[in-house]
Amino acid sequence: MTAPPHLTSKTIALVGLMGVGKSTIGRRLALALGMPFRDADAEIEAAAGQSISDIFAGMGESAFRDGERRVIARLLDEPPHILATGGGAFAQPLTRELLREKAITVWLKADLPVLARRVARREHRPLLVGRDPMEVLEAHARDRYPSFETAEVIVEVGDFPHQVAVEAIVAALTRHLAACSS
Repeated sequence: MTAPPHLTSKTIALVGLMGVGKSTIGRRLALALGMPFRDADAEIEAAAGQSISDIFAGMGESAFRDGERRVIARLLDEPPHILATGGGAFAQPLTRELLREKAITVWLKADLPVLARRVARREHRPLLVGRDPMEVLEAHARDRYPSFETAEVIVEVGDFPHQVAVEAIVAALTRHLAACSS
């Protein structure tokens, strides 16, 4: 897939709940568009010299969110790339403002049972430790969907192959940019 130049002129920030595929789909989207890929969570861990779980355990969510905002601000000053954000990043007003100002925001959306099945297999999510994944996701959906709904592009990624999601994102971005230029 050769990306039209208008698709690669601005950072594309992927937002959504944990388990939706921001990182895995993001890597494939970056490859398809010939753009660099950045994972905000990986960049936070590199900057802090510790895992996100350790940051949450040692400093709490508030300190994590502050560091997350600073890292995302730094990433947004880089040349255009695909940016996978953490599940709660876009729900933070200052971070959301930064992303909306300097990137095209894309909400990757999937049904909660699909997400619960995916995240239940992972041990590295600090917000799930000792908790039922479906209950956590339902609470996050209630809290975060109002923020996610303000993304410029919304794409249902469902429970199908990542390449199908990539094609849907490219099509939605193309429609969005065409509508913005007319």
